[in-house]
Amino acid sequence: MFKIKTYSTDLSLEQQMTSKMAELQLKIQHLDSLHQERLQEVRVLSSHLSHILATSKSENLSVGASGVDSEAQKLLKNLTSFEWGSAALHMPSVYHFLPHLLHNPSSLKPAYQMSKGRNGVSMVLGVPTVKREVQSYLLTTLQNLIQNLSPEEQAKTLIIVFVAETDLEYVVSVAKEIEMQFSPHVEAGLIEIISPPASYYPDLTNLTPTLGDSPERFRWRTKQNLDFAFLMMYAQSRGLFYTQLEDDILAKPGFLTTMLDFSYQKIAKNEPWFVIEFCQLGFIGKMFKCVELPWLVQFFIMFYTDKPVDWLLDHVITTKICSLDKDQKMCKKAKNALWLHYKPSLFQHIGTHSSLKGKVQKLKDKHYGKLMLFYPHTNNPKAVSVEGGVTSYKHHTLVRAYAGEDYFWGLSPQAGDHISFKYDPPINMSRYLFRSGNAEHPSDRFYNTTVEILPAKKPSSEVNVTPDGYVIVGKFDTVGIAEGFINPKLFPIKELRLNIHSESENWVILNEISIDTEQKSER
Repeated sequence: MFKIKTYSTDLSLEQQMTSKMAELQLKIQHLDSLHQERLQEVRVLSSHLSHILATSKSENLSVGASGVDSEAQKLLKNLTSFEWGSAALHMPSVYHFLPHLLHNPSSLKPAYQMSKGRNGVSMVLGVPTVKREVQSYLLTTLQNLIQNLSPEEQAKTLIIVFVAETDLEYVVSVAKEIEMQFSPHVEAGLIEIISPPASYYPDLTNLTPTLGDSPERFRWRTKQNLDFAFLMMYAQSRGLFYTQLEDDILAKPGFLTTMLDFSYQKIAKNEPWFVIEFCQLGFIGKMFKCVELPWLVQFFIMFYTDKPVDWLLDHVITTKICSLDKDQKMCKKAKNALWLHYKPSLFQHIGTHSSLKGKVQKLKDKHYGKLMLFYPHTNNPKAVSVEGGVTSYKHHTLVRAYAGEDYFWGLSPQAGDHISFKYDPPINMSRYLFRSGNAEHPSDRFYNTTVEILPAKKPSSEVNVTPDGYVIVGKFDTVGIAEGFINPKLFPIKELRLNIHSESENWVILNEISIDTEQKSER
């Protein structure tokens, strides 16, 4: 047993060293990429300086008139390798494919930015989002991502929320909602929010549709290509890896460590790859090395009107690896060497309403596995009565949900409906947790609902009491969670209830009910 344990420990240390070496190798590549960017900026500056020298020479300006003395001119000449009468060649740039950007110097700067400047992370997660007419899943997605990252994982992650809208008032409203819901994470630099300027986009109505698409679908996918390019350009210098997500997904616990370990193993073995797929749907869960994002950005910008973004990704790989004199079977085999598929999938699509108006898509990744639809708690304190005014659907009753056997699913709640849990004898309830909605129906949440208790003794005037004598101790937040601790001065408690204050268009789900007592906390 001792030998086996030692071998296991040595193997673990070896794996850690291998991963560390792979990480250092990638960091060197990342720093080299940043160095190349600085060199490019120097060349641009050199070009401007050369222009100044040429103007000064052609117009025979004096030293005082040109503002450049002889010593400075010698320095500039050495720096720019400038020779009179020579004309440097100009490489194609983003402006060749998006010439409208030349009209506004701020076209490639975020119109809105909330950032703490976190840099040098292991993973950048890009979450593009747009205004949806039916249901937004953004807060649910962010909540899920964060709760499935350990504190150590959060420290080496950056989540960039790209609000792909030019209505600044809407962008600010989304940013405030995120800041209010995830204040500690925004303050720590884990989450930052950006939006593009209106001048970044060409006039999409003047472009000619391709692939036989309707004008509306063409504009939607064309804008999406430009959105992804902007987000990737912004993220490229911030970390080692970049993963494209969507605003309506779920992630598995420990997803980040799994992704990093898998990628470092490939790098350590000198196995080349361009993209690792951690979800089989669309562009969800596609991971790239940040140093290779310029390949994608350039390709997207060159062909942004021609194909959808996931097709363009496939074309990049095909162009890089496939030979025209080989058959499709050989091409597929070669592509699989650069496009790796990780199973089981780490991300699942949960939305049903596409960002394209009117499009309903119930896409699910079959390799993700079974979704966790409720979180059972079988040790809740015994209640003499579990009841409510919200009618349950089929076998998804409150009694079964409270017992940890199922989730509660109720028909559309109305203002004035209550869900109550009564205790006899009264209990010393120290903490409560209610989580609404679930992976299959994320929008079936409690909205405008307070959590209230009925103490066995008349409460003091210092607390917030309803007209019928219940003390308000909390409410459901914007992602459908109500959690809090109860002041021991209110012990013991006869009843806990959820008080619904407004009608809801959706049904309602309670996927977790957890009640702690003072005795349970001591155990």
